[in-house]
Amino acid sequence: MQTTQTMQPRLGLPNLGLGVGLRNMHFEHILKYGAGVAWFEVITENFIDNHGYARHVLEHIAQTCPIVMHGVSLSIGSSDALDFDYLKKLRQLAKELQPAWVSDHLCWTGATGMNTHDLLPLPLNEATLEHVAERVRIVQDYLERPLIMENPSTYVEFEQSSMAEDEFLSRLSEKTGCGLLLDVNNVYVSAYNHGFDAERYIRNLPADRIVQIHLAGPSHCGDYMIDTHDQPVPTPVWHLYALAQELTGGVSTLLEWDANIPSYPELLAELGKARLVMDGHFPDMKINTASAASISTPLHFQLEELSTS
Repeated sequence: MQTTQTMQPRLGLPNLGLGVGLRNMHFEHILKYGAGVAWFEVITENFIDNHGYARHVLEHIAQTCPIVMHGVSLSIGSSDALDFDYLKKLRQLAKELQPAWVSDHLCWTGATGMNTHDLLPLPLNEATLEHVAERVRIVQDYLERPLIMENPSTYVEFEQSSMAEDEFLSRLSEKTGCGLLLDVNNVYVSAYNHGFDAERYIRNLPADRIVQIHLAGPSHCGDYMIDTHDQPVPTPVWHLYALAQELTGGVSTLLEWDANIPSYPELLAELGKARLVMDGHFPDMKINTASAASISTPLHFQLEELSTS
């Protein structure tokens, strides 16, 4: 597994190596013993208008480790006008933190000014593609940097969709120059829920536009899979990860774990499995089973940190 820049960085962006999401429960360990990883991803909304202890810790860590800002409120697919109050704060935070890049999701999060605090799917068709592409161009021009778009986990599909998500993302990247954040766990979850081929999905994406990969553990709820981010990465997701790294030649890897969060050493041990996978050794890890009633969305857990940081 590479932990330095690739020879030909995508969009001028480096391969940062292996990283984890920065969570407040790990602050004490990181400050005492060091990062133990090559980079951190932070939830953008947890640091907008936040100048407290968490921001102090982040600024300290950013002096020695690259930071990536990962947003959950851009709502790039919404019918509402772009929220320039939010974009102004996003641009200012990026100016202050100087992240390696800024990412968000191919989704909408609400309408008529209301935020559902969830990442909702889009009808994937020509009209939506033109709508999203224009908004991505505006955001990139405003931020003066490429936007990195992530494939979400989805649980329903629109009858109005006329193309697969991999085609939509590929064409969006071609039209706008945006990069792609390939969440292989999300691909696995959506493939299970909708019955498509996860490997084919990954092979259909333009490998040279993939800047980053997300890993996480989902939960099986009978007839469908939910993207819970609260378990070890299961074996099928590790296989998708190996395929993605083979196709891309190696890009930045981020382990997401947002609920039932383990100790920091345990988190690093899970992340370290990525090196074994790249050497051909796949962990034997089954998929967690759970009842839907016991699950909250990963976004809910991520944004809960606002009240505790």
